[in-house]
Amino acid sequence: MKAKVTAHRDYTIAKIDDRIYSAFLEHLGRAIYTGIYEPGHPTADKNGMRQDVMDLVRDLKIPYVRYPGGNFVSAYNWEDGIGPQDQRPTRLDLAWHTSESNKVGIHEFMDWCDSAGTKAMLAINLGSRGLDEARNFVEYVNGPTGSHWGDLRKKNGREAPWDVRMWCLGNEMDGPWQVGHKTAEEYGRLANETAKTLRAFDKSLELIVCGSSNADMKTYPEWERIVLEHTYESVDLISLHMYFANRAKNTANYLALNAKLDNYIGTIESVINLVKANKRSKRDVHISFDEWNVWYHSNAQDRAILEGNSGWPHAPRLLEDIYNFEDVLQVGCILNTFIRKSNVVKVACIAQLVNVIAPIMTEPGGAAWRQSIYYPYYFASIYGRGKALQLAVTCPGYDADVADNVPFIDISGTHDEEAGTLSFFAVNRHATESFELDLALQGFGAATVIDHQVMTHSDLNAVNSLTDQAAVVPHKGSGAQVADGRLQAKLPPHSWQMIRVKLA
Repeated sequence: MKAKVTAHRDYTIAKIDDRIYSAFLEHLGRAIYTGIYEPGHPTADKNGMRQDVMDLVRDLKIPYVRYPGGNFVSAYNWEDGIGPQDQRPTRLDLAWHTSESNKVGIHEFMDWCDSAGTKAMLAINLGSRGLDEARNFVEYVNGPTGSHWGDLRKKNGREAPWDVRMWCLGNEMDGPWQVGHKTAEEYGRLANETAKTLRAFDKSLELIVCGSSNADMKTYPEWERIVLEHTYESVDLISLHMYFANRAKNTANYLALNAKLDNYIGTIESVINLVKANKRSKRDVHISFDEWNVWYHSNAQDRAILEGNSGWPHAPRLLEDIYNFEDVLQVGCILNTFIRKSNVVKVACIAQLVNVIAPIMTEPGGAAWRQSIYYPYYFASIYGRGKALQLAVTCPGYDADVADNVPFIDISGTHDEEAGTLSFFAVNRHATESFELDLALQGFGAATVIDHQVMTHSDLNAVNSLTDQAAVVPHKGSGAQVADGRLQAKLPPHSWQMIRVKLA
């Protein structure tokens, strides 16, 4: 079977915002404790942060990490995480029915970001708290000394402001499960007043308002319209979240789910344009897709803790999905969607980064390793930069639960003009058929294949584990070449691959 694709130098979607390769760390399960932080671990630094994990994070070149939640943030007192560690209170976390020691707070996290080569995207509690606490938090993080909060930060060991630019105004406030859940009208008014107050402190802050928790919410997409009617002139981005599951064990339907993601993004883009038109505004609001990943493998084992049958454990194993090869294909399709929607999606955060539905796993006191999904995320983050190409694709498709005529080949392309390279990321959704890729490179001149990475496996359920950390890994591809201005390669059944081309 054949897949014909055309890439033209002059037909681009947008410059890709590097922040679409961001991540998320929440005080949930072992994401923080025995994830990034484990004093006494053989690799721990003076701050108790695991260096083996740090190395894996650095390799990903993550622009931003969202913190500290998530559902956790909606009942979180940020003040609990400052001052001497041995004097910080232990609190009960109502979101995940666990206990929080507060050994890691804003100081420890910001130090970790510096060491990991990333920046912080901080979330504010607009669930159980409100405008004044938000203002105080921002002043503590970014305010000058000579004022109350700046002087308190200095007393706690940090004189210079951290200058955090990105702030989330709450988390999933449309969700009935959320502590402090609000209607769209209630939340929109609070978010707008909070945004106005924060802008009185610093007009240059980048503020993110809560959109729908997922595309199946009964209030979607009216929630976005109402919230943006309140906040359009005072915020910069609206957040969306989506998780992907194959509970029915139907691979074809599972791998078509990014069609739903595409529609979700497109719908909210339309809502943004509607509100902009209604307000006769010149401002643009974009999308921060700040939670996304596969999440379903661990649901059954998590139930006892989440239902409160285990008391209030500290940092238990929660949401520890062990990802298989099938999930590699899914994550590849999701990342392709973000690249193709780069005109409106300016931030995206894989949820989460370590242990909790994460590409990186750790063993307490032991090793850290890459899950199967680490690799498509890694290659997209490193090489999926520059301009997103508007590809014309012709190939057979199939009908799935979420959409008809889903193309068997899901592909995205990027043009890094500074590096003089093209990168193509392709997923073959077909279970049994290979495709011959015929990709016309128009307007680029002479080109040569410089890298070809392939992920295939005979078992869709194959996973990486503590005892076998390399069961699902990429390998060098063969046969890809550019001839007469056409990139040609073979795409095996159920495969992910990246092909990079150097332009003359």
